[in-house]
Parts: sequence; structure tokens; C-alpha cells
Amino acid sequence: MLDTPVPIDSRLPDVGTTIFTVMSRLAQQCGAINLSQGFPDFQPDPALAAAVGEAIAAGANQYPPMAGVPALREAIATKLQLEYGAAYDAESEITVTAGATQALFTAIAALVSPGDEVIVFEPAYDSYGPAVRLQGGVVRPVALLAPEWRPDWAAFRAALTPRTRLVIVNTPHNPTGSAWPREDMETLAALLDGSRVCVLADEVYEHMVFDGRRHESVARHPALAQRAIGVSSFGKTYHVTGWKVGYVFAPAALMAEFRKVHQFNVFTVNSPAQAAFASVAGRAETWRELAAFYQAKRDRLRSGLAASRLRLLPCAATYFQLVDYRAISDLPDVAFAEWLTREAGVAAIPISVFSHDRADRGIVRLCFAKQDATLDAAVARLVCL
Repeated sequence: MLDTPVPIDSRLPDVGTTIFTVMSRLAQQCGAINLSQGFPDFQPDPALAAAVGEAIAAGANQYPPMAGVPALREAIATKLQLEYGAAYDAESEITVTAGATQALFTAIAALVSPGDEVIVFEPAYDSYGPAVRLQGGVVRPVALLAPEWRPDWAAFRAALTPRTRLVIVNTPHNPTGSAWPREDMETLAALLDGSRVCVLADEVYEHMVFDGRRHESVARHPALAQRAIGVSSFGKTYHVTGWKVGYVFAPAALMAEFRKVHQFNVFTVNSPAQAAFASVAGRAETWRELAAFYQAKRDRLRSGLAASRLRLLPCAATYFQLVDYRAISDLPDVAFAEWLTREAGVAAIPISVFSHDRADRGIVRLCFAKQDATLDAAVARLVCL
């Protein structure tokens, strides 16, 4: 191991390895069933996988356009119109990205200047805060209220200041599995009316909304769409998280600023994967079947855990189920997640890591984007606790 004589003035001194890497590594070391990190353990559509090979053979191996393969952007524009009634121009208002996390970072880098304030609803996906801080911005956390995990609008009003530049909205929500109803989107639009505030909408779980609910994309709400950059993920929709392909949609003026950063932090996204997605992205049945597919997995997990001492919290969307473990242990949630992995053989994510104050609620997150056999094996271990 090499040492360095260079002094390091860390820009993120309190940031370590992400909890997803930590828990997945521990699960591997212990031979535990990994319900921690949010990725499927099943294969994607064989036609999609075959399309990548076909694209390579056809010569799609060099740089595609910076904004993305035109056919893919056209397919995205068609989908946004079909699903949300929103007209986005494929040439100037849609960009393909190297996954959703890169899209989020690029949007924050494009919009946030030193001293700008960014409102983040907590619990929050752990990339938001570091990305804001790296731009010299200031995170203003606002709580989501359990057990439905809806915004505390009084706290939001108090957090709005003349220095507020950006609000990050994540619905369907990771880690809680909630989904904002129309009323919350309308409240947000009313509170931002006439302001300089932009919205960054993390919608990567857009097609995983259950029990007849509707995903309230910013694209559905013109007052929000005109000030918003929306982010989605082919990786989540097509069960290929390791391919790291996502996209953003935004009004042309915002997209122009996004692309100024995008062209220098990634430039473009791998060509064969874009070509493959372009070949399947027009099939609406693919994403419209996701809600029923994942709702069945949610119900399978919840039914199995009904006999356990874990208390199931509401799960309206995504592929994450929160459970309260306080009938089993009084350990802090990070310690409990480690104990659960080592002793029970099931890896989970502690919820405290998603809040700035590390508030311990005695709750962990389980991912049910797994084969039925995987879920059944995990349930068999958890009901014995």
C-alpha cells in the first residue's frame, strides 16, 4: 500500500463509503441473503440483452451524440407524452445520462452556486447532500412525516428563503416506499409560484406505484414542469441497474445548462446500450406491467413477514419495504442491520443513514426486487427472530 506526502484537505470530510456498498460487502462476507442494496437478482428480458450484442455487431461502438442516440431520445419523448401528456422536444429537452446518480449530480452542478440553499426532504437518498456540498451549496433538510412519509409543509415554508435555489423531490420515494399524491405536488407548485427556485425531480421508480395509485411526475404539472429537471432510470425500469443508463427531461433553457456540465463530466453514454434501449423503449407494456409485477413481490414479502415480530410500515411504491424491528431488539439501527446480516443471514439497510441527524427510528429497509425463492428464503430466516 502506498503512502502519500501530499496533505489532503477533504471536501467531504465526514463522508465514508456508502451504506449500500458496506452492507452488500458484509452480506457477501457472511453469505447472507442480500435484501439491502436495491438491485434485482433476476435476469432482464432476453430480447434486450440480445439487442446489445446486435448493436455491437452492427457497429454501434463509437461515441454517440453527446445528448444521446436520437432514436432513444425520440422514444423517451413519445413515452413522456403518452404517460404524462407532456410535450418535450427530443432534440433540446431530453438528454441520456450514465445512470440516474450522474444525472442528479450534473443537475446540481449546473444549478447550484456557492451559498445557494437546497431543500432536501428527509429521509433522503444519500447522494443528494454530498453533491450539493461539493458545489458550495447549503442543504436545508425538511422532514417527511411518518408513517405516510409526506412532506411537512409548515417546515418547508419555514425553510424557503431568498437564497433557496433548488428543491429536490423524490417520488416514488427511496428509502420509505411512499408516493406523493397530487395534492402535495400542487402544494409545492403553489409555494414556489413566482420564485427563482428550480425543482430536481428524482423519479427513477416512476413505474412502481401500487394499489391503483398514479405516479405524480413533475411532467404532469405544468407549473412544476416549467422549472423542473426530471430524472428517470432505464436500469430500474428494465432490471439492468449495472448498465447505468438514465435520462433527464427539462425545458430547453434548463437543459442547456445541464448539458454544459454533462459534456464535461461524462460527455456521452455507451452506444450499444443506448441502441438496445431504443429498440425496446417504444413498448409501453414493458413499463406498464411493472407495477403489478412488483406489487406481487411486495405482497409476497408482506404476507410472509406477517408471522414475524417485524412491524410492516406502509409501502405504496418502489421496491422497498420498511420494517420496525423494536419488538426484536433495542439496538441502534446500524448495529441491528449488522447483527441481522451476521446472525440471521439477511442484509438490510438502516434508515438513520438517510437523515442529516442520523435519527434512529428502529427501522430498516428491505428490498423485494428479488426472485420469489430469494424472498421466501429471507422470510424463513426473519420469522424465526
